[in-house]
Amino acid sequence: MRPDTGNHSGNHSGTRPGAAVPAQRGEDASIHNIGYRHYDGPRLGRSYARWSLLVQSLRGAYGLGRSAKSKVLPFILLAVMVLPAGAMVAITVTTGADELPLRYTDYVLVMQPVIGLYLAAQAPQSVSLDLRFRTVPLYFSRPIERVDYVGAKYAAMTAALFLFTSLPLVVLYAGGLLAKLGFADQTTQFLQGLGSTAVFSVLHAGIGLLVAALTPRRGFGVAAVIAVLTVPYFAVTTVQAVAEFQAGSATAVTWLGLASPGTLVDGIQSAFLGGTSGFPGFHEPGAAAAAVYVLVTLALIAGCWVALMGRYRKAGL
Repeated sequence: MRPDTGNHSGNHSGTRPGAAVPAQRGEDASIHNIGYRHYDGPRLGRSYARWSLLVQSLRGAYGLGRSAKSKVLPFILLAVMVLPAGAMVAITVTTGADELPLRYTDYVLVMQPVIGLYLAAQAPQSVSLDLRFRTVPLYFSRPIERVDYVGAKYAAMTAALFLFTSLPLVVLYAGGLLAKLGFADQTTQFLQGLGSTAVFSVLHAGIGLLVAALTPRRGFGVAAVIAVLTVPYFAVTTVQAVAEFQAGSATAVTWLGLASPGTLVDGIQSAFLGGTSGFPGFHEPGAAAAAVYVLVTLALIAGCWVALMGRYRKAGL
């Protein structure tokens, strides 16, 4: 008697497991080659992804790689930022003055409203759109981590702000040399001005990105950044003026400067970078107050970093 070779596991069709099933009438049994191929090229890894995100974010801060409309506002504001420096150079050269009308370290403080508009426009563009359209998880699906995303965005915004604020100083420096004002003095002041813009850029980039990252709505982000940068500054300068002209208290004026980002940079540049104080009465921080200015600035920068890392802990899910 031949042994029973039937399928006792419930397969009553008489086909072997894994064998091709004949096509039924009316069914298409064609196999289509849709062209999938393995990637055999170089795997550039996490560092390349981080650098690419930084470059893309920096270009986006000036509308590069985007529509023509996106380039209008940043370049108009950049022109507004540079034109006063060009005018100062022209006045210095034509009048034969012995010095520029404005010190390098003071330029960024005088132009704070323009810088605030630029930061308010570009910080939400850098981070709010990723949150609104939920593209952050796509970044984290690649060989990139939360610290890479935050670091690339922070570095890009800082670099964009530094370029925005230092380009007028380059114009002033070139004009000072053209007017034969003295190479050593102009170079020293120019380097001090770059130091002031570097501190300003790192601090304000962190604040702008943090405020913008709190809402996925770009319009709300723009308004929030403007409010955070302008309201404390004008409130502090008003109270400083009251303290100076009503009580004549230089100590109160300098310590009140700790309460806003703009006055923080003002205190640092006047205490350490040879700048002129913009405080009422032109009071400069003493040694103890200057040390506190540095500590508060570092604490704000670190706080913005930690808060951004916390913000993207949930945003990446």
